[in-house]
Amino acid sequence: MDRSVADVRVAPVTADMHAAIAALRVKPGQEAYAGDPALSLRMAQDDRSGEAMAVLDGDTVIGFYRLDFSANAVIGRGIGAPGVGLRAFVIDAAQQGRGAGARAASALCADIERRHPRRRLVLLLVHCRNTAGIATYRKAGFVDSGQLFAGGNAGPQHLMWRQLGAKAADAMGQSPHG
Repeated sequence: MDRSVADVRVAPVTADMHAAIAALRVKPGQEAYAGDPALSLRMAQDDRSGEAMAVLDGDTVIGFYRLDFSANAVIGRGIGAPGVGLRAFVIDAAQQGRGAGARAASALCADIERRHPRRRLVLLLVHCRNTAGIATYRKAGFVDSGQLFAGGNAGPQHLMWRQLGAKAADAMGQSPHG
């Protein structure tokens, strides 16, 4: 039986998705990495510099994330190019292991390129012990900056990033940690 997801896409959260997002669950041990989707959704709704986004398989909500467009998103300082922070990325436990995470991460980058074409980088922090998350982001084209950030619920975090758009490399001229 093919367990892969059929049609992973991303879309801004609408009111009719709220209950499905609140019902998302992670596997035991992942809570420190993913957080509570219902709380993350409320935070996103209160944040004027962000967007609440749903991960869909067809028309079914299978995940959630927040985009952070603040100037110092994710790492607390500017990066020298227009970027966006990725926060609270979660795929429902029942959907994990089917390729949904990497497909969603690729789809969210394509969505940012389409809807926010001036953005050149997507940044995120992923806990060092979250090996599944690191592998998922790598499959979607994210690279580890080599920089660690202290803090977070589960300990030190890797800064990962992915360039957007054909001119992204020229616009940066350096990595986000340099």
